[in-house]
Amino acid sequence: MSHAATQPKVIVFDVNETLLDLETMRSSIGQALNGRDDLTALWFSTMLHHSLVTTVTGDYQDFGKIGVAALLMVAQSNNIALTEDQALTAIKGPLLSLPAHPDVKAGLAALKAKGYTLVSLTNSSNNGVTTQFAHAGLTDYFEQRLSIEDIKVYKPDLRAYAWALAKLGVKPEEALMVAAHGWDIAGAKAAGMQTAFVARPGKTLYPLAPAPDYVVKDLSELVQKLN
Repeated sequence: MSHAATQPKVIVFDVNETLLDLETMRSSIGQALNGRDDLTALWFSTMLHHSLVTTVTGDYQDFGKIGVAALLMVAQSNNIALTEDQALTAIKGPLLSLPAHPDVKAGLAALKAKGYTLVSLTNSSNNGVTTQFAHAGLTDYFEQRLSIEDIKVYKPDLRAYAWALAKLGVKPEEALMVAAHGWDIAGAKAAGMQTAFVARPGKTLYPLAPAPDYVVKDLSELVQKLN
């Protein structure tokens, strides 16, 4: 782990799993998959995988639609009967009403009090993240909510980070990307940003990517390291 040489001007947060607790979806996804809660992680990774397929092929699809398609794929590969309507029901309501991790509000408040500009950057849709933040009580902590829906290029494609940096008017080294996903950290680091990996339970870094500037267990530890 290396430490960033300069204090960031802007802190950019991933949303799902970084700020919002995806564990609450396990019951709805598991119920749709005949009680297979263990397949939730496979569903999420399948969704990410195919968001990248749409990016590299130039055939953009909404993240929610990809989520439904991914759930149908996981069901099919495990010989579970599931309709498109059932998949949509299992995903949409729970995903839009995820709670924030316990450390998030205090951490965001402390960073904001230190004068940092806080921004979110997500693969979810604009309407989706607006609804998520409203439900979780996070809206007021952020100056901007950025969604790749505006450029139709999913993270970790480097164009997604470059677009966000241009929108924010900062150089890559002046922005800190905070995420609980090794792939997001790898993308942001490759784009020249400072990075902080939040080691949520079960989340790991990609060993072949450059190390992040910070590795923390939660946002309270990030606040301490940015002192």
